[in-house]
Amino acid sequence: MSATGHTSPAGFPAYFNETHAMVRETTRRFVAQEILPHIAEWEEAGSFPRELYQQAGALGLLGIGHPEHLGGAAEHDVFMKVAVSEELMRSTSGGLVASLGSLDIGLPPVWRGASPELQQRIVPPVLAGDKIMALAITEPGGGSDVANLRTRAVRDGDHYVVNGSKTYITSGVRADHYTVAVRTGGEGYAGVSLLLIDKGTPGFSVGRNLKKMGWWASDTAELFFEDCRVPAGHLIGPENAGFMLIMMNFQAERLALAVMAYMTAQMALEACLDHVKDRVTFGKPLAKHQVIRHKLAEMATQVDVAREYAYRVAARMQAGQVVVKEVSMAKNFATEVADKVTYEAVQIFGGMGYMRESVVERLYRDNRILSIGGGTHEIMNEIIAKQLNL
Repeated sequence: MSATGHTSPAGFPAYFNETHAMVRETTRRFVAQEILPHIAEWEEAGSFPRELYQQAGALGLLGIGHPEHLGGAAEHDVFMKVAVSEELMRSTSGGLVASLGSLDIGLPPVWRGASPELQQRIVPPVLAGDKIMALAITEPGGGSDVANLRTRAVRDGDHYVVNGSKTYITSGVRADHYTVAVRTGGEGYAGVSLLLIDKGTPGFSVGRNLKKMGWWASDTAELFFEDCRVPAGHLIGPENAGFMLIMMNFQAERLALAVMAYMTAQMALEACLDHVKDRVTFGKPLAKHQVIRHKLAEMATQVDVAREYAYRVAARMQAGQVVVKEVSMAKNFATEVADKVTYEAVQIFGGMGYMRESVVERLYRDNRILSIGGGTHEIMNEIIAKQLNL
């Protein structure tokens, strides 16, 4: 099978196999039956039913990419995750996909570094959709500067006492468990640790659901810790070794954001291709105007290149190669393409493109976060420059 689900030409590398195709079809039906009929309502409401996590969990969608012995599936199958992510994005709501997938950034540090007891308590219920997981790293004023986070955790007997705050936390309002980056040592990367903090822990409070430009269906919160006592057994990995776990997480997250970006662009392109055949101006369909035809040709080229490069990076990840530079490039390129394509899509739709009832309007505003989340465009360029020995 090829990247598009058709038989590969002779000699062409197949990224997806028959199993991927079956899981893709399961995800496609889930989106068509359980999400698309309600997505406009959920977007306006700024939330979606918690039961959707359980439905996705029952289908095995939440477990993909997580260890089988904890209830997951296809832990090392990068393209299984890509296939599911592409189909979930067909919901047309980046916010829903981000919230439904917040376990993919919050949970890996737990099964990589937490105690067996903590893994057994946390991971299976999250993969089943019975509990919700969030990752809490970003701080007010800190942004992408993980090495200088200020939330402090001080050891006091068999507990850590945590003080500080986090912001822009996806699934922050409704999550049951949080993987929280804290400072347990000195300044810089070497002083960062991760703690598992449960909702309801004394001294831990969740702030308001933040109002955002896009990703409306995603709840995004501020978190506050005031003398919050967390059992020492909730330490994830060795003390002062949290930064490596965070970095291991970032590579998969950046690939996921590249997928979200090229799928956002793909859906905007498809909406335009339909629109220009029906919309008549100056006595002929928009599709017959050369300026529109050339614009769409350029958009299609950019989307294809972004997708194919992301696939190639995913293949290298699948092969176990280190792709710090390449995944940063894939994220930056795909988000640049999504910027351009969604902008042009609104332009092609004209006044209707500015209306909330138009899918390109949602894609346009949802797109804007993709070059910010998971490390900004500028941070990605710094990573790329360092890999180039600059």
